[in-house]
Amino acid sequence: MTEENARDVARVVVVDDHTTFAELLSDALDRQDDLENAGIAGSAKDGVELCRSLEPDVVVMDYHLPDGNGLDAAEQILAHNPLTRVIVLTGDPSPEILGRAAITGICGFLPKDGSLATLLDTLRHARTGSLVIHPSLLAIASRASASQPADTPSLTERERQVLGLMAAGHDVRANAKHLGITENTCRGYVKSILAKLDAHTQLEAVAVAGRLGLLTADRDG
Repeated sequence: MTEENARDVARVVVVDDHTTFAELLSDALDRQDDLENAGIAGSAKDGVELCRSLEPDVVVMDYHLPDGNGLDAAEQILAHNPLTRVIVLTGDPSPEILGRAAITGICGFLPKDGSLATLLDTLRHARTGSLVIHPSLLAIASRASASQPADTPSLTERERQVLGLMAAGHDVRANAKHLGITENTCRGYVKSILAKLDAHTQLEAVAVAGRLGLLTADRDG
């Protein structure tokens, strides 16, 4: 492998106490041209220490770990290296966990029983800054609020379109192309959405929108 190709390969650490799952995922990573297994840890403590030692590009970890949860571990990993991209898996998502995930700084939140193809694709796009929340988790967040509160922020039709594309995991360039607007204009809509939803990141905005029921409509507007 050349030095240039090596830089294109994302080094992934797997943190999961289910040995079979971790080993199967690691084997799958090593069969990819653009992903590689950098190491495996079976607990939150070991995962944090391994990431501090190896400084991987991406970390994929279970939410439920023997000595803690994945979001607490993610906070420690990101405190050491904010450039690390963290994806958390869960088998029993809840609106509370989704809300916490939104403000932790992770880039993806997926159900553990999802497909391997979806997980690998999410890992590939993690370094681009794209955020991914699986639709099933958004549905749970939306169902948690049977009706919108009176102070639900008012979004324009275009802002709702941009928000829907954000929830689908598309980046600014893809959103701008899809909507036929410039990237700067699209960034303006994103800033407006974050301000109206009192969110600091796109992931947090999507989580807030899910809880408020703002993602139930057609994402294309």
